[in-house]
Amino acid sequence: MTGNDILLWDETLFKDLSVLEPDYLPEYFPHRDSQLNALRFALRPSLRGMRPLNCLLVGPPGTGKTSAVMKVFREVEVHAPGVVAVKVNCQIDSTRFAVISRIYRQLFGISPPNSGIAFRKLFETVVNFLVSSEKVLIVALDDLNYLCCEGHANEVMYSLLRAHEQYPGAKIGVIGIVNDASDLYCLDSRVNSVFLPEEISFLRYGEAEILDILKDRVKYGFYPKVISDDVLELVVSYVEKTGDLRVGIDLLRRSGFNAERRGSRTISSGDVEKAYEASKLLHLCRGISLLSDSEKQLLELIAKADDVKAGELYKSFHELTQLGYTRFYGMVNRLQTLNYVDADFTGKGKRGRTRIIKAKYEAEDILNCLKKG
Repeated sequence: MTGNDILLWDETLFKDLSVLEPDYLPEYFPHRDSQLNALRFALRPSLRGMRPLNCLLVGPPGTGKTSAVMKVFREVEVHAPGVVAVKVNCQIDSTRFAVISRIYRQLFGISPPNSGIAFRKLFETVVNFLVSSEKVLIVALDDLNYLCCEGHANEVMYSLLRAHEQYPGAKIGVIGIVNDASDLYCLDSRVNSVFLPEEISFLRYGEAEILDILKDRVKYGFYPKVISDDVLELVVSYVEKTGDLRVGIDLLRRSGFNAERRGSRTISSGDVEKAYEASKLLHLCRGISLLSDSEKQLLELIAKADDVKAGELYKSFHELTQLGYTRFYGMVNRLQTLNYVDADFTGKGKRGRTRIIKAKYEAEDILNCLKKG
């Protein structure tokens, strides 16, 4: 780069744009040591040719659950050729046939026939290969709750977890990834009795942790002095609103493009603010799309009501869905954990326990996202 203030047409602010892509897996993966070690411990038996412990990774979006699994999977691939690790995105592969097809592709390098083959036959081919080759299979079901929505969770989990009973020698472990453990309300007793996972919690990143992680992305993603400490702190403040680290990474990328569009060698606070205006609805809508139908209905009631007492909200929610108070209470807590609503207790009401619930985003933005699905 030259010393003038104008970025030339063939110059860029980005040293490595891939570092700011959503699917980038960084070498530096801080503030998740305990979770990584718990995951490694659970999978350790597979390195000795044994069935690993099942795991359930729980935490809000953008807290590193999927990245942690992929990082450990990479380690397993290097050190354990007898282990096959497969990640399934259940938003995309949301049926039992789609899940087993994804596993089949990883094992054999080709897709199974689209028609004319039953799930049982395909599953049998996969398990027989595992037994004959003495390989251990680890399946990570990312957004496992989507299998619940489609009614396939019990079939998929039961088939994988109890394969060794029908096919002696089969060694399969399952890692479930969800935003909230209550997402797995659909799993029945026959599945829960064999799943028995090691639960690994991923809490929201704190301000200092967000700053630390984004500094690393800036170091490798941009050339020196492209973004100042003050501007980076502005990005961090926006990430704190959502609790989703992916928002910050996307903001860095979009802000860089905004600066380049202006021909500037540095990213300004205006570039960040403009980027946030463009991306905030994108992330809000993506998050809302992951909610269950009942959660969406509850969020719509909250958005339309503005500030509302929990008792009044429950009455409206029950009339709409016929669901009981326990489910309602759990959903309110989940929406609060995901940072969509405030649900604080006030000093009013019986014994000072009245709960006032209100949306943390503009009602219009929430309702627009709900319309999009």
